[in-house]
Amino acid sequence: MSTFTVELNRDAETDLLAIDDVRTRKAVSAGLLRLEVEPAKRGKPLGDALADHYSIRLAGQRYRAVYTVAVKQGVVTVVVIGIRKAGDKRDAYRLASKRLGKR
Repeated sequence: MSTFTVELNRDAETDLLAIDDVRTRKAVSAGLLRLEVEPAKRGKPLGDALADHYSIRLAGQRYRAVYTVAVKQGVVTVVVIGIRKAGDKRDAYRLASKRLGKR
């Protein structure tokens, strides 16, 4: 079983630091560290505009992280950390589509 390196892109780092509650931020960080082992199995594969990306629930199911897995390089890249709120312009999946230039 190989270990992956978890990286946050600049936007995801900003997302993480924007979480005001320290306990929630720690819970999100701890959840992201779980992606070091079998990241493709831990997350849900996404479709449509976010194909080739995965989603994992964090901090008591409230937050979502959207990420990619580069198996050959052994790297997981988190592109969005956000709250799942369908219909909201700040919804994690909507934000991921916007940041990735996909609609």
